[in-house]
Amino acid sequence: MKIYPIEAGNFKLDGGGMFGVVPKTIWNKTNPADANNLIDIAARCMLIEDGNRLILIDTGMGNKQSEKFFGYYSLWGDFSLDTSLAKYGFHRDDVTDVFMTHLHFDHCGGSVNWNKDKTGYEVAFKNATFWSNENHWEWATKPNPREKASFLSENILPMQESGQLKFIERPDSDFGISKELGFDIYYVDGHTEKQMIPHINYNGKTIVFCADLLATAGHIPIPYVMGYDTRPLLTMPEKTKFLTTAAEKNHYLWLEHDAHNQIITVEQTEKGVRLKEVYRCEDILI
Repeated sequence: MKIYPIEAGNFKLDGGGMFGVVPKTIWNKTNPADANNLIDIAARCMLIEDGNRLILIDTGMGNKQSEKFFGYYSLWGDFSLDTSLAKYGFHRDDVTDVFMTHLHFDHCGGSVNWNKDKTGYEVAFKNATFWSNENHWEWATKPNPREKASFLSENILPMQESGQLKFIERPDSDFGISKELGFDIYYVDGHTEKQMIPHINYNGKTIVFCADLLATAGHIPIPYVMGYDTRPLLTMPEKTKFLTTAAEKNHYLWLEHDAHNQIITVEQTEKGVRLKEVYRCEDILI
């Protein structure tokens, strides 16, 4: 098995939205804001090469929305999904599986493109199976008013219409192996219904793709919960369980949204779980 970081493009989000009730004087120390109160955000996806399978976890925003839409997110940097794939000798047509932690636009927008004449949409990975889970798909395709702006039908429905969508079979508990893809998944409901957090065994290490359960290293303290979470009081025990296990077992936490800290470990302290070490992807993936 080999794992590659796929940088799908950087953007910015409101710091207050990203940290909820935590005061700016506190979160600004770890995630400094610009003059517009925006903080740097990454879309660091993961590519797993395992035998004849090439599995992409999340796909970033994509590029099909309007200029006005992208204007809200202050895109920056030169990263793109295609150039990141090409860096490691791959093309999107080589991808066999696209696993979506959840269907918010910044995690799945790159799964669907315009067709050639921009009259409709088509899947961006023509040879891939797209993986979600049935509970989350139902939640995303019949969105509540709070999340409606994050679940865009043009990002979601074409996967089903293509016939390439499949659902992960969920275990009876909130943690279990995916028979379909061969890695463990932690199911969490605080951010959105049945978000999936993959745990990959790699060269004797457990690498955990944190998605929106732990957006950045600055979000490690348990009360530091995003304002975007639908059930913040549920996020906190989910984070507690997750970070306690990560500290005990020395998990390597892959931060999808942290533009400046790629992989981290955590440890127990007298103040609770806190940051231990910071790594670049190449430090862990060699």
